[in-house]
Order: sequence, then C-alpha cells, then structure tokens
Amino acid sequence: MQLDMDLQRGDKHFVLLLHIFINIHVVWGLFLGGADQYQRKVSLELNPGLNSTSSAPFNVSILHVKAVGNNDTLHFILASLGPPSLLLVHTGSSDTQLKIDWNRLMTENSSHSVWVEPVSSVLYSRALLFTKVWEYNDVNDTADFPSAPSKYMFPPYNLEDFVWDDLNKSVDKTAHTAKLCGKNVTDQDFVNGSICFKISAFDALGRDEEWPCFLHDANSSQIQFEIDSVLPRSNKSRFGLELVSIEENGVRSWIDTKHSIDDEYTPSIFQVYSLLSVKGNGSGPVLGYTHWKPVAYRNRTPVFEQATPSRHTGPQSKLFSNHWGLPIAFYGKDIEPKYTIMSVNITFGIAGEPYYNETYYLSWTSLVGIGSPPEDSFSTLVICIIAVGLGAPMAILLMGCIIVQLKRRKPVTPPGYQPIN
Repeated sequence: MQLDMDLQRGDKHFVLLLHIFINIHVVWGLFLGGADQYQRKVSLELNPGLNSTSSAPFNVSILHVKAVGNNDTLHFILASLGPPSLLLVHTGSSDTQLKIDWNRLMTENSSHSVWVEPVSSVLYSRALLFTKVWEYNDVNDTADFPSAPSKYMFPPYNLEDFVWDDLNKSVDKTAHTAKLCGKNVTDQDFVNGSICFKISAFDALGRDEEWPCFLHDANSSQIQFEIDSVLPRSNKSRFGLELVSIEENGVRSWIDTKHSIDDEYTPSIFQVYSLLSVKGNGSGPVLGYTHWKPVAYRNRTPVFEQATPSRHTGPQSKLFSNHWGLPIAFYGKDIEPKYTIMSVNITFGIAGEPYYNETYYLSWTSLVGIGSPPEDSFSTLVICIIAVGLGAPMAILLMGCIIVQLKRRKPVTPPGYQPIN
C-alpha cells in the first residue's frame, strides 16, 4: 500500500514538472514566432503640387512621406513653414492624396491650403511642432531646468526665426530619409553650427542600427534632433527642446512610462516614455504617440561613453501662435477653440554629467506613429541565455524524476533470507 502511494505521488510530481517544461517551450516559441509582418509601400515626394518649373518659396520645404497599406494610408508631412513641424494624417483608404494650394499657402490667409483628399477618409490627424531650443547656465551642476533662476536662462532659440536649408539637399528616396537643418543667421554662435531634424520612414517591422536602437513598425516614423557645433553661451551650458502637440478636442494626452529588465539595445536604459493620445476619457484605443527613451548622445556616432540621460516636464497647456505655419495651413486659424495644444520640454543631462561644451554636439531621438507604440521583447540572444539558464536545470530535474520513477517501478525484493538453489 505504501509503495503504491509513493508511486502515485511520484507520478504527480513527474507530470507537474513535465507541464512546466512544456509551458516554458511554448512561451519561448511565442517570443520567437510572434513578429509583426505587416508592410506598407513607402514613397517620398518633395514640395508636392509645385510646378516642376517653379522653385519653392524661400525658407520653405515640404516633404511628403506616404505609406500605403492594404486599406489605409499614413501621410507624414515634414515642413519648415514656421517652426519645423510634423503633421501625421491617417486615412481609411489606400487611395488618398495630399493636396497643397501653393499660392494660398504663401499668403496671410493660408487656412486649409493643405489637405488630404477625400476629406471624408481622414480618421485621425495630429501635429507635432519643434518650437524652441532652451539653453541655460548650469553653474551649480544641478541640471534642474524647471527651477533654474531666470538670471541663468538665456533667451530661447525660437525655431520659427531660423533659416532652413532646402530639403532637396538631403532627401534620400531609397533609404526613406531626409534631414532639415537650419540656423539663426543673425547669431554669431551659428557661424559653423546648426540645429537639425532628421526623419526616417519605415515600411515594415525593424530596428534602427544606431542607439537608442528603436523598434519601429510600418505605422511609425523616426525623428532625430541634433545640435551640431553651435557655440554655447556659457562654459557650463545645458540644453532643452520644446515639443508642442496639437490634437482635436476630445482626445486625451498623457505620458506613459514602461519599465523593462532588459537593456540589451540601449545599455543602462530601463525605461521608455510615450506621449499617448487616446479618444475620450482615456479608456479607448490609442490613436497616436510620440515615443522616446530617456537618453541623448554627445557624439555623432552614438557610443555608451557619450550617452547622457534626458528628462521631461509636462505635458502642460500651451497658447496658440500665429507663426505655426503648417498647423494653420491644415487645421485653419481657429485652432484654439477646436483643438487641444500641449507642450512637453525635453532636457538633456543630469547633475554630474559632462556639459554640452565637452563635445559641442547633442542628439535625441523619438518615434512618432499611429496606434500603440511597438514594444520591445526579449531578443533571440537573451531568450537563448534564459533557455540555458532555466532549461538546463529543468532538464536535469526532469531526467532525475525519470530515473527515480524507473527505479521505483522495479520489483521490490522482500526482506529476509533468500532460498539457496
């Protein structure tokens, strides 16, 4: 009787371990086989609708990135009309067109001179503006931008006042990239320096090769902000960037934080932030996002030694400006009553970190798209390490249980003397 009970308990332990072993392999299989295969057809067009014999107006470039899906289209419009602006329009048709009335666009009455046809196909739109670059003298090495005394704050660089290069110089229709660079021509600090915004569009799931190595998909584009060789106004300068988001009323925006135990793609960075846009009270699906990691780089080729943390403030309400050319051209001048305007400040560096003056370079990257931002999962390398770390002990336990079961199933020799043949 006791032997039968021992065998039954052993069988239960054996079955339990077998279930655990199988479940681990199922989870690993999901990690390895769950990649998003959705693709779009991406094309780039510079100054759409402008007569081929005509040149774009001075200091105005408009890049149209069109990403066509099976039954929808994404339009990313990057423009130097006022401050650098990115307009995202999502339509529910794979046959939609961006239209620009150039004659009207360059007048004071530029409202609705940029639109997407058919208008009824537009599902969601959002404007993201890069309005100001802050600089302050961090004399006490606190990197506390919001609390910096006014006497240490330099006048901000208003990007609407900059002169911007023609995007035609940098657009790469094969790589789906373009770089918009500008400078304050009246400021000697920009003699050899510039502030740039590089856009990269994607047709499928993938990962950027350079840090912070964002995971992107066909519903997103990447924007990289650079300060390159601009002379600082103090020996201990730190910088910040003001982002302005324009959403229609009824869309709630907030910054979501996600933590990870894996820093394989961005060493020492275990958080990611997303400015999410959700319809209604926030319980509905995510309509769009701006996604970033709290890190910037002080070198043109990002390396770990030149990484510096970034921080953010906001979002907070922002007043409308008549200098915001692209949003006015798309939404009209009556933006404020119908749309919600929020600003977020991204600041670079923390106490104890080197100042901008060390390298005269700074870059920060974000991802902009529709739906929820793509989420990192463990890479194949990490999964293999986990498999070795967990799988080997499990295999040993499993083999041990099998051996124990085999031994227990052998006939038990009764105690006492045995007859001699």
